[in-house]
Amino acid sequence: MSLAWRLARRELRGGLRGFRVFLACLALGVAAIAAVGLVRASIGAGLQEQGAVLLGGDAQLEFTYRFAAPEERAWMEAQAEAVSEIVDFRSMAVVGEDSALTQVKAVDSAYPLVGAVTLEAGTLAGALADAGGLPGAAMDKVLVERLGLALGDRFSLGTRVFRLGAVLLREPDSATGGFSLGPRTIVLTKALDGSGLLAPGSLYETQYRLRLAPGARLPALKREAEAAFADKGMRWADRSRAAPGVERFVDRMGAFLVLVGIAGLAVGGVGVQAAVRAYLDGKTATIATLKTLGAEGRLIFRIYLLQVAVLAGLGVALGLGLGAGAVLAFGGVIEASLPFPADVGLYPMPLVEAAFYGLVTAFLFTLWPLARVERLRAAALYRGAVQSRRVAGKRVVGIVALAALLLGGAVWFSGNWKLTLGAAAGVLGALAVLWLAAWGLRHGARWAARRGFARGRPGLRLALAAIGGPRAEASSVVLSLGLGLSVLAAVGQIDANLRSAIATDLPTRAPAFFFVDIQPDQIEAFLARVQGDALVTKVESAPMLRGVLTQINGRPAKEVAGEHWVVRGDRGITYSEEPQANAKVVAGKWWPKDYTGPAQVSFAAEEAEEIGLKIGDSLVVNVLGRDIPATITSFRQVDFSSAGMGFVMTMNPAALQGAPHTWIATVYAPQEAEAPLLRDITKAMPNVTAIRIRDAIGRVTEALSAIATATAWAAAATLLTGFVVLIGAAAAGEPARVYEAAVMKTLGATRRGILGSFALRSALMGAAAGAVAILAGGMAGWAVMVWVMEAKYAFEPLSAIAIVAGGVLATTVAGLLFALRPLAARPAQVLRGQE
Repeated sequence: MSLAWRLARRELRGGLRGFRVFLACLALGVAAIAAVGLVRASIGAGLQEQGAVLLGGDAQLEFTYRFAAPEERAWMEAQAEAVSEIVDFRSMAVVGEDSALTQVKAVDSAYPLVGAVTLEAGTLAGALADAGGLPGAAMDKVLVERLGLALGDRFSLGTRVFRLGAVLLREPDSATGGFSLGPRTIVLTKALDGSGLLAPGSLYETQYRLRLAPGARLPALKREAEAAFADKGMRWADRSRAAPGVERFVDRMGAFLVLVGIAGLAVGGVGVQAAVRAYLDGKTATIATLKTLGAEGRLIFRIYLLQVAVLAGLGVALGLGLGAGAVLAFGGVIEASLPFPADVGLYPMPLVEAAFYGLVTAFLFTLWPLARVERLRAAALYRGAVQSRRVAGKRVVGIVALAALLLGGAVWFSGNWKLTLGAAAGVLGALAVLWLAAWGLRHGARWAARRGFARGRPGLRLALAAIGGPRAEASSVVLSLGLGLSVLAAVGQIDANLRSAIATDLPTRAPAFFFVDIQPDQIEAFLARVQGDALVTKVESAPMLRGVLTQINGRPAKEVAGEHWVVRGDRGITYSEEPQANAKVVAGKWWPKDYTGPAQVSFAAEEAEEIGLKIGDSLVVNVLGRDIPATITSFRQVDFSSAGMGFVMTMNPAALQGAPHTWIATVYAPQEAEAPLLRDITKAMPNVTAIRIRDAIGRVTEALSAIATATAWAAAATLLTGFVVLIGAAAAGEPARVYEAAVMKTLGATRRGILGSFALRSALMGAAAGAVAILAGGMAGWAVMVWVMEAKYAFEPLSAIAIVAGGVLATTVAGLLFALRPLAARPAQVLRGQE
């Protein structure tokens, strides 16, 4: 090893000329992964540090459909220095004939316990105070502009009139509120008395924030609260995990973007392998001389492996510096653009993760070309051979071990083995398809060069012959550019299909409105109005309560179902004597008409299968603080994809009919019927909340756009790495093109003809990479839409055309860039040098 290191060190003194592409590919891939990891860690640190501010207190107890019972409130006041009560619900803000959906936060005088509400001017207490006999409100700026209000103007919530006291800019606890369909309005809870908005059965949630004494032990308090109140539908949160939904989203999005970064490293790995192969091509004489002087294949292998190790370390260091530097440089922009806090800084684990991926990828892709030189004889090297077809078995074992290490590390770092293995299978599949495409392109070009249609077209024939040559760069170009384009194509296909489904397909199947909080004594008048409208095509209505699934077969529901969405919060429940129109019973039996025995429940079939439920299992559902034990007697196939009415759990009427509840309704109507319908319902029933589906689709589209943008940037980083590999391949093939140009000039070719041949060669390789990228991206898009999104897939041609055009343009530009020296070289000088 000492001799190998001495020789490796002496060769490295010659500079890094042959390893510039190696370093660039490695540094870009590591930088992308490091940057994503640091942003994710920064958000995690921000959520942790600002946990109490995000939550609005040190701990929170949340209830659905009800206020805390006296014993629950007494427990809170005994544990805390201060308690603040918040009521959260949706309502319609009405100004004259105009109305808009708003998310109302009703607060007490103690709000906020931690942090501060940001207003355009004034204080929250002043904004909410009575003035001129009217209670005040703080309203989000978006909603103020939407309704055309000015400070002091009046608007209605339910049957109560409020005065706009301030324009709301930011709430300290907004990140814990989850996805909202409407902008925020803040009022005092006592100001809602007589509004009809918090009637029995109305949809609202109460949150009790606690400010605890210093040194209070959150885990012990959590255990005590859950032991006392969890069976009554209480949900606990504290500052240690103030925004679990945000954390879950950031972790999953971060893991996905890191996997996209690994795809970029795979592209870079192709460039690393090509750079090492090109470097070894230039070391033919050196390797042959060392072998002639008695050096064994082991020594040769070690010399160049040590060089790769040094350069891999340099490339990883450059990538870590680039990624960390970019995050730190744009830290202020990142913190300002995120809807939740981020403490941008240097965190060790993301850097360790990026360094791990970089080093393992570098060695994984360099072992093969190094191993192929190991067994080549000196005589063969002097004759110009550089690669051997024989590779030692232990080197193959080493390659397999490195691949397993990379995959295992990705699973461990991401924490999501399904996503990781799926992404790995996709990258390996794409590489396999691209390798086959490169092999097919080379053999097809070689075949086409001998056919009759190439005769009399020297430019075409030379381009085909060059692509099919033994040392052509076709493999590197198709693999690197093709994989980068494949990632971009997959993102484009998925994004286009999702947008089409949301903008085109969903509105044709979805209702125009969801109406909620319809009181039982209003449902007949409501149905009379909507069913009497000639433009309304369909109306569905159902009683609804909200409850928490607390137990499954005598065990805590979360213990059985894990983090399944059905047990993560409260769910809509209905009762019915017959199955709903859009829900078909697929197993078990429905209860008889007028059944009054022990409670029975019909569960959504797909969700039941995911949780592992079967007919006869027992459930406990907490509704309004009361536990309702029920037995599963049937499964229904529920279609949630149409945005229509669907319930995970439906119970027999006798089990729920006595509980306070409201009705919900879906109304299907064309767009021209929406405004008069909304106006009439809001005027006649001010407590009823209308959720316009087109507005909800718009909010979903906004969120989708943000995710698509982040993914596209990650894919662009992968494509940039592919372009670096492309430049490297073109640079490595420049000496061969110099010789080709010299021979062609000697035989009478013009500069224009030579340039046309070079351009055609590059365009053909780019077209091949783009065509395969369309195939791979289309397959990935189909798999995600059908298997993950459970939606229809339609091939999107515009992005596909752009991908092929991009591939052709990129390779042509790179090819022409490195055609300048071959065109300028003098034939006599070049040919004498070959002698």
